[in-house]
Formats: sequence, C-alpha cells, structure tokens
Amino acid sequence: MRQKTQKVLLLAGLAAVALAAAPAVAHHSFAMFDSQKTMLLDGTIKEFQWTNPHAWIQIMVKDPVSGKDIEWSVEATSPNGLGRQGWSRSSLKPGDKAQINVHPLKDGTPGGSLMTATVNGKVVGGAKT
Repeated sequence: MRQKTQKVLLLAGLAAVALAAAPAVAHHSFAMFDSQKTMLLDGTIKEFQWTNPHAWIQIMVKDPVSGKDIEWSVEATSPNGLGRQGWSRSSLKPGDKAQINVHPLKDGTPGGSLMTATVNGKVVGGAKT
C-alpha cells in the first residue's frame, strides 16, 4: 500500500511541475526578427499599448519611395521589464515624434523588435543603475 501511495505522489508532483512549466513553453521566440540588422524608424506615435505579455508601439513612418505613411508594429518586452528600464505607460503618447531603433521582421513586413527609443528629442528608458 505504501508503494502505491509513493507512486501517486510522484505522479502528482510530476504533473504539477509540467503544469508550472507550460507558460514558459507557450512563450514565443524572437526568431522572426533579424537580430543582425538594425533599422531606425523616424515617425509619429499612433498608439502605445502597455499590455502583457509584451508592450507594443504603433508608429507611422513615411515611406521614402511613395511618401505614404506606413504603420509599423514594434514589439517590446513586458511592461514590468520596461518599467525596470525607466519606461511608464505614459512614456509614449499619440502624436509624439519618435525615432525607434528596431531589429526588423525577417519577412519584410513593417514590424520589428524594440531596441531603443527617442521621443521628442529625449531618450526613453535605459538601464537603471
């Protein structure tokens, strides 16, 4: 009887570990971004989404060829991670002029992974010392 109880406890423990690891497995990678390239997006903030699991910046950038505004979607880290770097939910506002450095999407669509941001002439965030 004791051996059966130990097996049940072992299986329950393994199940608990597997369930706890599930969120980490579900998290996506940043493989879709080209970490070997950097692009500077110079434009106007359309929206800043301070949401989990990742914050998003929507920025309107003028296409150099057509002159039309193109909306870029820039993925950042979590609000918690951004907050530790000095960001807040009000760091970017619609209409702000911004220069955002990104690792662009590999497929060429207008999107990227946030590296740095300068808004209205001021650098946003940066590691706290």
